[in-house]
This record gives sequence, structure tokens and C-alpha cells, in this order.
Amino acid sequence: MDQNDVSRLIQNFAWADEAFNRSTAEGKFNVSPGTYRPVLHVEGSDLFVDDVHWGYRSAWAEASGKIPMAINTRLEKITNRYWKPLLTKGRAIVPAAGWYEWTGEKGQKQPWHIHRRDGQPIYMAALANFAPDTEVKTSNGFTIVTADAEGGMVDVHDRRPVVLTAEDAAFWLDPGISAENAEQFVRSVCLGPEFFEWFMVNRAIGNVHNDGPELVLPIESGLP
Repeated sequence: MDQNDVSRLIQNFAWADEAFNRSTAEGKFNVSPGTYRPVLHVEGSDLFVDDVHWGYRSAWAEASGKIPMAINTRLEKITNRYWKPLLTKGRAIVPAAGWYEWTGEKGQKQPWHIHRRDGQPIYMAALANFAPDTEVKTSNGFTIVTADAEGGMVDVHDRRPVVLTAEDAAFWLDPGISAENAEQFVRSVCLGPEFFEWFMVNRAIGNVHNDGPELVLPIESGLP
């Protein structure tokens, strides 16, 4: 995930009187799961930005060892028994400049940077647990909601994050909206492939220790 300029990513929420930014995370071009990243959510009537662990596993799942940590969750499953509590009380938005997908064979995989054609930030629907911190960090993590890819985006990956406009993100975050209505709404308004473009980027993005604007520059086919 590309979260290289956090302040720009959260500036479009004019519907909120103020976004209380409690995040201390640095902007990064190469964000990996298992790290703490800025996430938007509503407490009461106020909008907050907090750093949350990317990857969720409920406390009972952690104890049982039967369910792995999830960094993304299928839209088709968010109303099941495992995800329904977070859909009810843990709806969140992950702001980003773009995300990465990979194509090709193992050992020769090619990364692609996917982003909005108009250069606007993307707002990914997410589910999170905002309970007080515990020793099990994954139990207070977030997972990004995904849907089937469409159009040319299928050539890059068969799934895609559910991306919303800033206005639709406000509805998704509204705690007054029921879980059922939120699920139906997000199905109908997620942005389609025509809103996005994608290009190949340097394979150095595959190393989580690499970061910098050079990693998101488009490259021609056949280059490293």
C-alpha cells in the first residue's frame, strides 16, 4: 500500500467539523501488513485518525489458532458471524495514494501501482477493532474490504479493495447506519475500474525495507 502523504490523504473530509489526527505514523510509499497505519473512524460524532495494526484476528481466534490473521476480507463475507461485530461497530476507512498488485511467476513477479486516474486519494473501506490495546496486537487490527475485480483490472488481480469517494466514506463511517444498510450501500457505490489506472513499478517494492518516491515511478516492460 502507498500512504506517502498522510496529511493530503485526510484533507477531503469537509463533512466533519474536524478530524482529530492522533496518528504518529510516517508517510511511506511501501507500507506492509503487520505495521501500524493511520485509519479513519468515528467515535460518537467526531472523526479520528488513529494508528491501527494492519492485520486482524479476533482474540478467540488467536487463542484457538484455527483462523489466520486477515489483512483483507471479502465483501461477500462481512455479514457473517466472524465479521458482523466489526461491521456493526468497527467500520473504518484506510486512506492511501494507491495500492500494489503482482503478476507473473514466482521469482519473477512484477509489481503494479494502482491509483485513481484523477490523482485523488483513495478511501478503502475497512473493518477494525478499536478496543484498548492488549498484548495480542492483531485483536485490535484492521482488515481491508475487497470485491471482485472488473474490466481491465482483472488482468492485474482478481480482487480489488472497495474504494469510496470521501462523501460515500462518510456514510460508511456513520455509526447510525445499520450493518445491513452499510453492507448494501458499499456494494452499490464502490468505484469501478474506469476510475483507476495502473502501471508497472520497480521490483524493489517487494522488499519492505525499501521506500521512496522512485519506487512508484512507472517503468517499461522488461526493466528491473
